[in-house]
Amino acid sequence: MSAHESMEHAEHAEHASGSNKKIALLIAVLALFLAISETLGKGAQTESISKNVEAANLWAFFQAKSIRRTVVVTAAEQGKLALAAADEAHKPAVQKQIDDWTKTAARYRSEPETGEGTEQLAEKAKHAEHDRDEATAKYHHFELASAAFQIGIVLASATIITGMFALAYVSGILTLAGLFMTALGLWWPHLLHLH
Repeated sequence: MSAHESMEHAEHAEHASGSNKKIALLIAVLALFLAISETLGKGAQTESISKNVEAANLWAFFQAKSIRRTVVVTAAEQGKLALAAADEAHKPAVQKQIDDWTKTAARYRSEPETGEGTEQLAEKAKHAEHDRDEATAKYHHFELASAAFQIGIVLASATIITGMFALAYVSGILTLAGLFMTALGLWWPHLLHLH
């Protein structure tokens, strides 16, 4: 190998080394963004599961209250039938029982002081479902962002091995796509319907 060829080879190696440093920096930045989107995604997934359980529990409580209310309303209706057939001595006691059942049924329907009437439980359950849907939408965006970052890391790594700098540009585009999906997940999770 001549001195000129050796010099040319050294210049090429120096240029490649500088490019590799830039690609390594791109990979490091992608890894950082991947860690952030994975953390946000895991948090959103946990929130989604938690709110789903909360909504299911509230709907179960709602059903139990509805069944109890139906039983009490039925008892009050039967009491009204019994009232018509009762002798005068028992009518006040039967009427008091009917009134108590009617009050209990009304309390089962709406109990604002405890928040445990069927109306309040349904409202809480719907709110938990909304929060669940919000967290699920965020989760899907963060997952897509993570996928973009992971593919970007692979392509940037392939750039170092192959020397095909077009892969680095595609990796950069995927970085922007991942950042875009992360931003959507954070601030506008329902802009794109992904699930």
